[in-house]
Amino acid sequence: MIVEPGTLLAAIDSPDDLKKLSPEQLVQLSQELRQFIIDSVSIYGGHFGASLGVVELTVALHYVFNTPYDQLVWDVGHQAYGHKILTGRRNQFPTNRRYHGMSGFPKRTESVYDAFGVGHSSTSIGAALGMAVASEYKGEHDRQHIAVIGDGAMTAGMAFEALNHAGVEKSNLLVVLNDNCMSIDPNVGALKEYLTDITTSRTYNKVRDELWNVLGKLSKFGPNPQQIARRVEQAMKATLLKQGNLFEALKFRYFGPVDGHDVQHLVSIMRDLKSIPGPKLLHCVTVKGKGYALAEKDQTLWHAPGLFDKITGEIYKKIPDKPQPPKYQDVFGHTLVELAEQNDKVMGVTPAMPSGSSMNIMMKALPDRAFDVGIAEQHAVTFSAGLATQGLVPFCNIYSSFMQRAYDQVVHDVALQNLHVVFCLDRAGFAGADGPTHHGAYDLSYMRSIPNMVVAAPMNEEELRNLMYTAQLPENAGPFTIRYPRGEGVMPEWRTPLKKVTVGTGRVVREGEGVAILTIGHIGNYAVRATKELAAEGLSTGHYDMRFCKPLDEEMLHDVLRRYRAIVTVEDGCLPGGFGSAVLEFMADHGYSLPVRRLGIPDRVVEHGTQDELYKECGFDAAGIAAAVREMSGKVEALAPVETVLL
Repeated sequence: MIVEPGTLLAAIDSPDDLKKLSPEQLVQLSQELRQFIIDSVSIYGGHFGASLGVVELTVALHYVFNTPYDQLVWDVGHQAYGHKILTGRRNQFPTNRRYHGMSGFPKRTESVYDAFGVGHSSTSIGAALGMAVASEYKGEHDRQHIAVIGDGAMTAGMAFEALNHAGVEKSNLLVVLNDNCMSIDPNVGALKEYLTDITTSRTYNKVRDELWNVLGKLSKFGPNPQQIARRVEQAMKATLLKQGNLFEALKFRYFGPVDGHDVQHLVSIMRDLKSIPGPKLLHCVTVKGKGYALAEKDQTLWHAPGLFDKITGEIYKKIPDKPQPPKYQDVFGHTLVELAEQNDKVMGVTPAMPSGSSMNIMMKALPDRAFDVGIAEQHAVTFSAGLATQGLVPFCNIYSSFMQRAYDQVVHDVALQNLHVVFCLDRAGFAGADGPTHHGAYDLSYMRSIPNMVVAAPMNEEELRNLMYTAQLPENAGPFTIRYPRGEGVMPEWRTPLKKVTVGTGRVVREGEGVAILTIGHIGNYAVRATKELAAEGLSTGHYDMRFCKPLDEEMLHDVLRRYRAIVTVEDGCLPGGFGSAVLEFMADHGYSLPVRRLGIPDRVVEHGTQDELYKECGFDAAGIAAAVREMSGKVEALAPVETVLL
C-alpha cells in the first residue's frame, strides 16, 4: 500500500523546496507531515510518538538553516522521521526498518543530511561541538551547528560533559532541548523537576518576556543596536540568574521555554538565534505523540506500537491458535519479583528502560527496591556496585548494546572489587529492526575477558529463571552476567520451580556421533531444529547446550572432544573473541586438533532486519547450522579412522 502525501508535502523533495513556502504555509505543511507519519507508521510500523512531537521543530530547522551545510545532529534518532521525509526520503519511507530498507535512525551513509549516526542517546551535543570546533579551525565561520536533544537524553552524563565543554569553547553551537518529559517511559530525576520548574515559573517567564520585548524594541534604534542589546541583556542577566538557571551557569545563552508546536514562532526565534555567536540553548516544550490523541494519552504504549488502525487506534496483534511463550524480558521481570520476595537483599536497577526490560513489574510490586536512574548506564553500574558493597544483590538490567557505554564501570567498579552485581543483558544478539546501533553482538566477548566475571546465557525460559536464581545465591557472590535475546522464548508453560545450576556446567540436549554442535543461549533452539532435520537424513549429530561461556564446562568439553571427530560452535554473538573462540582456546590449551566450524555474527556491521532474516544472512539459522554439520561430516569421512588404544 502506498501512502500519499498531502499537496504541500508532495512537492518537498529537499529543504530547498521547503524554503519556497511562506511562513504561513508551514502550518499546513506541518499538519501534512504529521499525517504522513501517522499513515505510514500505522501501515508499516516503526517508532511513533517521538517524531510526532518534533514535527514543527523539524520543519522550522530545515526552513531556517542551510542544511546540509549547516549541520543538524539528532539525538535519540527515532525523533528523525520527519527529518528523513523532508530530506528526499519520502518515497523510501515504506521500507523504514525493513530488511535492506531505510534505517530507522539517522545514518551518514544513507544521506548527506544525516550529519551524525545515532541510535544511542545523549551524543548530539558532543558531536555537534566537535563539528563546530572543526568549522572554526577550517575558517568556516558562517557554518551553523545544531544539536536536537530530547526524549530523556539530557539526563545522561555525556550530555552534561558536552555542555560543560561547550560553555568554554565559544563555538557556534545551538542546542535545541526538546522537553517532553519522556524517554520511552516518563523521565525521572532532579533535572526533570528542574525543567518543570522553569516551564511553570511565572516570575522566570515574566522576566524572560520583558527581556525579549526590550531587546526587540532597542534593536530598532541607535547606530549600534547589537551593542545596546548586549548591555541590556547583561543588566537583566542578574535577575535571570536569581532563578538559578543551570544552562546560564554553564555559560550558554538560554532562550525559552517556548511552544515547540508553534512553527511560525519557532522560525522567528531561530532566525534571531542564527545571528547570536557562541553556545546557545533553545528550550522547547513539546508533547510526545502530538496530533494523535491516543499517543498523547499513553506515550509509553505509543512509543513504538507496531501496526495499528489509525482511525480506531486498535493495535494489531496476532491471535495465536495455541498458548504462546512469553518474552524473555517478561520472564525476567516476574522472576525478579519472585526472587526479591524470597531474598530481601535483591534489588533492581535499570537506566531508563523499565518497560523495555520489564523492570516495571518490580517497580510496581516493590517500588522501594527497584530504581530507574535515567539514561545513565555508567551510573547504573556504579550505583549497583555501591549497593553491593552494603551486602545487597542488585540485578542491573541494561540492553547489551547499551552496556557497552558502561564497560569501564563494569571493570573498575564491579569486577576489580569482586562485587556481587548481576548484569542481565537484554536484547543480546540481533536486535531486529533497530539495527546495528542496537545489536547486542559483543557482550560474550567483552564480558568473558574480565576477571571474576561469570558469563551465562539461557536456551529457554526455564534456564533463565534457574540462572537468575543461581546468580543471587551467596556462594556465587561476585560479578555475574546473564544475556538473553529480544523477543519470545520457547516455553508456553514457563513458571517452573526455581533450581540451582552449578556454575560452569552445560547440559546434553542430544547424543550423537561424528559431529557435535556446541551452542550457547537461545540460538540453541535453532540447533535443535537442525539436528532433527539431519536425523531425518540419517546423520546422528550431538548437541550440547554449554550454558556458560565463562567458566566453560571443562569436563563436558573433554568428553565431547574425545568422542566426536568434528565440532560446530554456534552463538548469537560476534565471532572474534566470543564463545567459539573460547572453545578453540580450550582446545589449544589441552592439545586437541579436531576440525572446528564457528557460526555466529561475522566481523562486520550487520544491518537491520528480523532476527530470522539476519540469522539466515549470517548462516546460523537452522538451515545454516545443518549445512555446516553436513560440511563437517564430509571432512570427518575424509579423515583416517580413529585408532582405538586399549590402556
